[in-house]
Amino acid sequence: MTTRRPPWALAGVIAGCAGLATSYATAMVLTIRESPVVAVAEGLIRLTPGAVAERAIAVLGHLDKPVLVAGVLLALLGCFAGAGRLARRGWWQPAVVWVALAAVGLAAVAAQRGAGLVDALPVLVGLLTWVSVHSALIDALRRGVRRPELASHERRVFLIVAGTISLASVGIAVAGRFVGAGRRHVEASRRLLRIPGVTRRQAPADTSVGLTGVTPWQTPNEDFYLIDTTIAKPTIEPDEWSLRIHGMVERELTLSYTDLVGRQMTESWITLNCVSNEVGGGLVGNARWSGVRIADLLEDLGIDPAADCVLQTSHDGWTCATPIEALTDDRDAMLAVAMNGRPLPIEHGFPVRTVVPGLYGYVSATKWVVDLEVSTFADSMGYWTDKGWSALGPVKIASRIDVPRSGDDVEAGRVSFGGVAWHQHTGIEAVEVQVDGGSWERARLASAPSVDTWVQWAVTLDVPEGDHEVRVRAIGKDGETQTSVLRAPDPDGATGLHTIAISASPA
Repeated sequence: MTTRRPPWALAGVIAGCAGLATSYATAMVLTIRESPVVAVAEGLIRLTPGAVAERAIAVLGHLDKPVLVAGVLLALLGCFAGAGRLARRGWWQPAVVWVALAAVGLAAVAAQRGAGLVDALPVLVGLLTWVSVHSALIDALRRGVRRPELASHERRVFLIVAGTISLASVGIAVAGRFVGAGRRHVEASRRLLRIPGVTRRQAPADTSVGLTGVTPWQTPNEDFYLIDTTIAKPTIEPDEWSLRIHGMVERELTLSYTDLVGRQMTESWITLNCVSNEVGGGLVGNARWSGVRIADLLEDLGIDPAADCVLQTSHDGWTCATPIEALTDDRDAMLAVAMNGRPLPIEHGFPVRTVVPGLYGYVSATKWVVDLEVSTFADSMGYWTDKGWSALGPVKIASRIDVPRSGDDVEAGRVSFGGVAWHQHTGIEAVEVQVDGGSWERARLASAPSVDTWVQWAVTLDVPEGDHEVRVRAIGKDGETQTSVLRAPDPDGATGLHTIAISASPA
């Protein structure tokens, strides 16, 4: 008769998952933004070298964070199984694993901006669940080991207990999610919010070249690119939000949401783009932003002449240092409260974010902003500059071919090409297209209401039969011609000419 081995590893996995469920439910009920697992994942993001983070974004795109969380969970499952196997040797060895995992979670939670004692409760609840559930499960397994004649009975007891705990864990996690969401109501508050001075306007008709396939000049909120370091997006009620402006100023200022939206509202079409955008990439979008100009807020605070930057801090602790000149000149750098005529989506920074034309987002576009410290670059370093990226981050001139797409087959003869070009806070003077290294042909530009937005372009050229290589370049209003030198995004933005390959066949 063959004796089955007790499922020690399974006991550890079940106990571990039960602890994760109760920990997550506790975080939701207490309306804590991050469960310990998410806190650990975001801690790994902060510790990841810039080159590695950039590579992950390039390879995985928007899947980078889900893959990271999945990796953390897989590592935890391995630790849970290991703790289960250690139970064969005694009670204290798996306890060491549970305590070590809790310590890592506690350290990650404590490292979050604004963390308090209440943020530690999910970790402690998870630890107690791990220890108590694992003790109950291994007790049943050991009884079967000590009394072989009862092994089948004890195994059935183990499976019943394990199944009950598993179902209860799922129920606890779902209930916690429901209760937490019910208490937060942030999305409902956002939908019902009406902000004085915010208007809804469609893109002016003359901003389109009228060519099918070219990216819309106005980017819908749901299509706007998303890049940030947070996994659990901060959910902040407007009446809970405040902004502190301090540092090298004569007078500090603290604003509530009501204070902010009660000020003079500015509305501007502004194109934003990410420094991680590759040549021809899609990490760029154009929207109508509504908010309060930062220059107006800083004007009466008595800024120290020695100050050269403002250190921005997000609710989740992310930081960037922005040149103070870009916040106080004539551009519409603002604390934005609305996007395309509606309150900011949560994932785009609701209730308040910063928008600064002419700078890459990593040095300017702080979502869920809660703190502005007037400072110097010598004393301040943002999240990405600490990882080796440039401190200033001015946007580079760029252009892109949207139609035809690379790899498309077209009919030989007259072929229409179109796309977009941008050089925020400078503007685009011209766009030129080249086929197979021939002469540069000037494209037709649509209108743009300001130099802070991108512009659509189109041109129709004679394309003979065969395979062809097509390139585009932009010329700025300052006379700068887009360089053909190909460089990666780090440390201050990609350069090079977007190039596509097409095949022209007989009509």
